Amino acid sequence: MNLFARAGVIPLVLLAIQGGTMAQENDLRKALTFHASFDHGTDADFALGDRRLYTASSYENRNDAKPGIGNPDVGIISGRGRFGDALQFKKKNTMAIYYQAENNVAYQTANWSGTVSLWLSLDPDKDLQPGYCDPLQVTDKDYNNAAIWVDFTKDDKPRHFRLGVFGDLKVWNPKGLEPDQNPAFLQRLIVVTKPPFASGQWTHVAIAFSGLNSSGHGGVARLFLNGRLQGTTQEIREPFTWDVGRAAIRLGVNYVGLYDEVAVFNRALSDNEIQTLYRLKNGVRSLHP
Repeated sequence: MNLFARAGVIPLVLLAIQGGTMAQENDLRKALTFHASFDHGTDADFALGDRRLYTASSYENRNDAKPGIGNPDVGIISGRGRFGDALQFKKKNTMAIYYQAENNVAYQTANWSGTVSLWLSLDPDKDLQPGYCDPLQVTDKDYNNAAIWVDFTKDDKPRHFRLGVFGDLKVWNPKGLEPDQNPAFLQRLIVVTKPPFASGQWTHVAIAFSGLNSSGHGGVARLFLNGRLQGTTQEIREPFTWDVGRAAIRLGVNYVGLYDEVAVFNRALSDNEIQTLYRLKNGVRSLHP
C-alpha cells in the first residue's frame, strides 16, 4: 500500500476536492436566475421571471406572440438532450422563439455582470443552411444594439464560432458602418476558427460578462467552449440601454440542430466555476434552490 494512502492523505485530499466542488455548486445555486431543461415541456424549470417560452412571427413585431412553440419545425425530442430531452430545430428557424429576459436576466443600469450557459449539438458545416446563424441572442433590439450573442459565420469553412457583445449602436458605431467593414465591430469579436461542434456530440457554450454599463474602465466578456476559455473581449465602454419589458433570451436564430440546458446566472462565473458547470453530472437541475 502507498505510504500516503496508509496515512490517510489521499482520502483527505479527495474529501477536500469534494468539499470544494460542493461549495462551488452552492455558490452557483445562489447565482442562478433561470434554467430551461426542456425535460418537462417548454416552460423553464426555474425562473425569477416569466417561465414561458414564446413564439412570434418576428422579433421586429411581437404583437402576435403566443406561449409555446408555434413553429412546426421546432419541437421537443425525447431522450436526445445532453440531459433528458432536447429542443430540436429541424429546419432553419426564421421565427422569434424566446423567453422574456425581465428578471430572468439580472440586467443592471450600472455595473452589469452575468453568465449565460447552453449546450448545442450539430455539425455546422452540414446542418446549417446558408447565412449567419445565431444560436443565442440576449437583447431588446437587434444583434448589434445592446446585445450579447454567439453565432456561426456564413462563408468560412469550417464555419467560425464567434462571441459578440455590443452596447448602444449609435455610441459604438456612430458612422453607421456595415459590420464587415467596421474595425469597431471586427476587433471586438472573439472568434474560434475551429470550434469543437460535431454531429452526435454535445458542446457546452458559456458567456461570462462583467462590468457592462460601468463608467470609466468599462466591461469585458469571455467565451468558453467545453469549459475552456477561448478569449476575452477588449474593454466595452459604451452603455447597454434596454427597454427591459422587450428584452428577450432569443433561441435558435436561423439555427438547425439540438439545443439544451439554457441557464442564466446573475454574475460572471470564474474559470473554475465554468468548469464545475460544464462537469455537472445531472445538469443545472442539481442547482435549483
